[in-house]
Amino acid sequence: MYDNKAQDFIKELEKHRNEQDVEKMKRFFKSSDPDTLCLGLQMRTVFQIAKQFMDMSLSEIEKVLESPYYEVRMGAVSIMDYQAKKRKISEEERKSLFDLYLRRHDRINNWDFVDRSAPSVIGTFLLDKPKDILYTLARSSNMWERRTAIVSTHAFIKKGEINHTFRIAEILIHDPEELIQKAVGSWIREAGKQDETMLKRLLNEYAPTMPRVTLRYAVEKLNKETRDFYLSMGK
Repeated sequence: MYDNKAQDFIKELEKHRNEQDVEKMKRFFKSSDPDTLCLGLQMRTVFQIAKQFMDMSLSEIEKVLESPYYEVRMGAVSIMDYQAKKRKISEEERKSLFDLYLRRHDRINNWDFVDRSAPSVIGTFLLDKPKDILYTLARSSNMWERRTAIVSTHAFIKKGEINHTFRIAEILIHDPEELIQKAVGSWIREAGKQDETMLKRLLNEYAPTMPRVTLRYAVEKLNKETRDFYLSMGK
């Protein structure tokens, strides 16, 4: 049986290569990977083509993840996201996606790769399971694994479960990487929309020492008086 979907997918993306936009797209890739290249594709195009290939097998998705091109790997995680969101996905299929994501995290190495797929592939799978893996990832030396730890909790927040978001945020609250600092601030802000008391409790303890960008993101939706109070506490 013919199964060369990875090659077909990459060829389809390459049809839309735009050299004029290569430099613009490079701005989105903030990894330390010096070998990543860009095709100059708009993300809308990547997502549209990925949706056409959403029945791709995991072995073929893994081949796509091996690509040196930013947009191609974005396509791979987009296919994973689409598959994880299928209405009739089986538990076995969900587990296979989860395993592939973690096993090939070396290729899921940019903030938007994580944000595109971690909530559905990792977070949704863990909704009714122990969350230990997220605490392991939060303590990883790999910044993208740490980002996965906090970003995955978006699936929990949507279900009204915010405890893990705050607990993982505490682990990452003084992270040296700006892309982790921004994620922590954003996710505790979202969790705080459901329980402002829990957000304030964390801010009372950490506002004086947390990175300024984390604090700014965290207080963004609070009323002005409360926001100014916590910002005045920050460093």
